[in-house]
Amino acid sequence: MFLSVKDCGGKGICIKNCPTEAIRTIGGKSFSCICCGACAEACPNHAIFKNKYGGYVVDKARCNGCGVCEFTCPIESIHIEDGVVKGICSRCGVCEEVCPDHARMDAYDLVQDKQQKLLNSLKAVMPKAGKAKLESMKIPAKSEKVAKRICVNTNLDDCELCGRCSIYCPTGAIKVDIEQDKICTNCRVCEDVCPSGAIKAGVVNTDKCSLCLSCYNHCPNDAIVLDNFSVVVNKLNQKMNGTIISCLNCGLCSETLDNGSIKKVKSSLRYDPYLDEDNYENKEKRLLASEICPVGTLKENNESKLRGLCVSCGLCIKKCDQKKARSIETITWNGKVSDDCISCGICAEFCPENAITIKRGTVSVDLDKCIMCETCAIHCPKDAIPKTTLVKKEIVSGFNYLDENLCIKCGLCEGICPEKAISAVPIDSNINSANVKYVVDDEKCTYCGACRNICPSKAFIFERKFKDVTK
Repeated sequence: MFLSVKDCGGKGICIKNCPTEAIRTIGGKSFSCICCGACAEACPNHAIFKNKYGGYVVDKARCNGCGVCEFTCPIESIHIEDGVVKGICSRCGVCEEVCPDHARMDAYDLVQDKQQKLLNSLKAVMPKAGKAKLESMKIPAKSEKVAKRICVNTNLDDCELCGRCSIYCPTGAIKVDIEQDKICTNCRVCEDVCPSGAIKAGVVNTDKCSLCLSCYNHCPNDAIVLDNFSVVVNKLNQKMNGTIISCLNCGLCSETLDNGSIKKVKSSLRYDPYLDEDNYENKEKRLLASEICPVGTLKENNESKLRGLCVSCGLCIKKCDQKKARSIETITWNGKVSDDCISCGICAEFCPENAITIKRGTVSVDLDKCIMCETCAIHCPKDAIPKTTLVKKEIVSGFNYLDENLCIKCGLCEGICPEKAISAVPIDSNINSANVKYVVDDEKCTYCGACRNICPSKAFIFERKFKDVTK
């Protein structure tokens, strides 16, 4: 619940701005609904529900105005006017924002603050052994902890997209896509397979060439042609345009395919195909693991086994012996996002580990849960979350509708929308919070979901579609 501290001057600004009329003045101080939930338990029509903020909301489509909630409320906050239930706090936080005395406070934050002050005061008088125990009881606050992932990574500044790492990867965990066709990428496979050593840097020594055609048959880009009993390499020393995508070694696949066939051994993935039996249940799990793979390298092959997970063998590092663009790295994230964040909640929505929560416009990351799969960053519409992969998803279409039966007219959606696609429209000539409705401009809406995420009453009916725009 929200409460007023001693600084409250009783000006009533919070009362005027509360969208559900859940605040009143008692003894010159603002007093509001305590969010005890008694009304929700007593409602015979199940018209009152608890939202993700811990507040309660009335579904006007279900409510028949019977008044049971009003009689049940222990502090007599609930009242019914013209068949509309009022006086129930949704914990939208508007009162805290508008208070000129900064006297409104979230009770949770207040309790946490007092707990920390108590522990600090105890540490001042406790002996050394006692202080160590108190440290273990510290209230979670700002932390220097980071989430980390050990993987074979690509330095994009050094990589020339030759594809050599992808060709020699024994598990198919690296994908290199080149925009140009039939171009020599300097992968040097032709040099590797030539039995007479007739090819160097893409140039064929005709005196040494035996025309065995091994280079011709093994060229992954069809860049080698035959011309009157001579081998010719096409389009040498061209700059390649494309992408390189590799397994992140996040381990998400091992969680999804829970038959024991994938596990991590000393931070490296291991897959035993003999434990991955070919039955309907495992096939469904393999398909799900492929779908949930953040970078899309994991696939089921024709033998109903998985391909595309990195086992950290290091062969790609050895084969990238000229540019040395592949190396084993420890990737870290401290949970911070850039100022470009619009609090849309997409990161929390797509996080497979439920490690991200959004609280009134702030992003909180449980670094103990985060496995650094980068799913959040891949879907972030503003690139506010750091990532190492080139994989990117963008919103291409969607549907957004505001249900008036659930809307409490708090206006949070209008304030947070980055595209200014939500506005208050007067219902009649009296322009005030009780006589407006909020509408979504479909032409401006980008379906980011910031409105749905912040809405305390779950009033938005919302859908969206993403597409792969990896470049």
